[in-house]
Amino acid sequence: MVRILLIILPLAGLFLGWIIRWLYARFQLSSTEQRAERLNHEAIKEAEAKKKELLLEGRDQLQKERNQQEREYRERRIESQRTERRLLQKEENLETKQIDLDTQRNKLTDREGRVKDREVLLLDEEDKWKKALEQVAGLSTENAKSLIMQSMENEAKHDAQVVINKIEQDALNDAEKKARDIIVTTIQRLASDVTSDVSISSVNLPNDEMKGRIIGREGRNIRTLETLTGVDIIIDDTPEAVVISCFDPVRKEIAKVSLERLIQDGRIHPARIEEVVQKVTKEISQIILEEGEKVVFDLGIHNISKEIIRALGRLHFRTSYGQNVLNHSKEVAIVCGMIAAETGADKEIAKRGGLLHDIGKGIETEGDGTHTELGAELARKYNEDPRVINAILSHHNDIEPSCVESVITQIADTISAARPGARRETLNNYIKRLENLERISTSFDGVDKAYAIQAGRELRIMVNSDSVGDSKARDLAKDIAKKIELEMRYPGRIKVTIIRETRVVEYAR
Repeated sequence: MVRILLIILPLAGLFLGWIIRWLYARFQLSSTEQRAERLNHEAIKEAEAKKKELLLEGRDQLQKERNQQEREYRERRIESQRTERRLLQKEENLETKQIDLDTQRNKLTDREGRVKDREVLLLDEEDKWKKALEQVAGLSTENAKSLIMQSMENEAKHDAQVVINKIEQDALNDAEKKARDIIVTTIQRLASDVTSDVSISSVNLPNDEMKGRIIGREGRNIRTLETLTGVDIIIDDTPEAVVISCFDPVRKEIAKVSLERLIQDGRIHPARIEEVVQKVTKEISQIILEEGEKVVFDLGIHNISKEIIRALGRLHFRTSYGQNVLNHSKEVAIVCGMIAAETGADKEIAKRGGLLHDIGKGIETEGDGTHTELGAELARKYNEDPRVINAILSHHNDIEPSCVESVITQIADTISAARPGARRETLNNYIKRLENLERISTSFDGVDKAYAIQAGRELRIMVNSDSVGDSKARDLAKDIAKKIELEMRYPGRIKVTIIRETRVVEYAR
């Protein structure tokens, strides 16, 4: 019995606990449902209140928009009425103007008729007067018109020539003054020594016995020296001197220095000759590079390739009419920079063009091109500025200058070459130039005599006063100057002066 109770009591406790939990759960569920129902009811009330509020706001907004539209409609209606009144006023004005125009048109029509009638009468009168004038003058209308036109044409030509002469004279005076100021300032600032460099092609010997040692046994020494240097060594009856002949100034310099060292050393044989020539060749190459770098540094020019610098250095050993080409190029570059600074041109391009204008003379090539073509090709190869290339090509007028820097290069080249003592010309070239100047002048009609004076710097021409008038004299001077420019090469410029005079001779008996 006790065991049964021990079993039943726990079971009864469990059942009782389950019943209590179930009842509590039912209570909780009922409380939750009531709370949910209350919340739902409150939400419905709140939604209805919100709905009423929104309806009221919408009704107010709609009323505002309706009032705005009615106000705008009233304003547009008022504006439309104003426009309509203005259109009516314009229409009335147009009708008034149309009436006035019709009245004016009628008046003009009447006046036009009267003018036509008067024009017919005037034409008849004009014909009568023309016939009367032709009878009095003895000329037809066409002949009189031709005479008048010819007279007016001659008068206009004369007046035009006078104006042209005055304009040309004024322009010439101003241009000459400005150019003179620039050139004088440039030359004064340059102030270089007036020197002329002569290429020496002979080597002095201590005695005539040295000639035999230079020739060597069976001529092997002189043959070795000529083969290594590429020059011709002339040994003749000239006492204590050996002449070196070569068109390449660098090779000539190498041969000259090598021979002087061999003579000073006293050991003259093929092996020693080869050793000395190799050493001198290296020294000359170094001198070439140093001379090129020195002139570039002195001028303050940058970004020049080594090959162009070497070509500049080779100009140190070359002369033109006794003038050292490298010194000439440096001088041209300085003058170019000064003139460019005075005229507002590109100073750096002008200096570069002046320095490189004769660069073709320093190129080692066997081509048949001119030094301007070779120089332009080298400058183009190393990407020089197109204006520099044009300055190289045009400084001897091979092509037309395309920029002011090219013209400045021409001017500077002429200044450097034409200044006193810069160059020497042979007597034959000097005489030939004077003869050509006089020949060109006398080839024109109306020229009696021509004289080249001032060392060929001025040409004075005597013309026939009967066949050459004042206006024709100016044209003749221009034609002669143009022909000289086309047919001759000369430094500086040549002044052409036309002299026309009338001589009347009478004798008193």
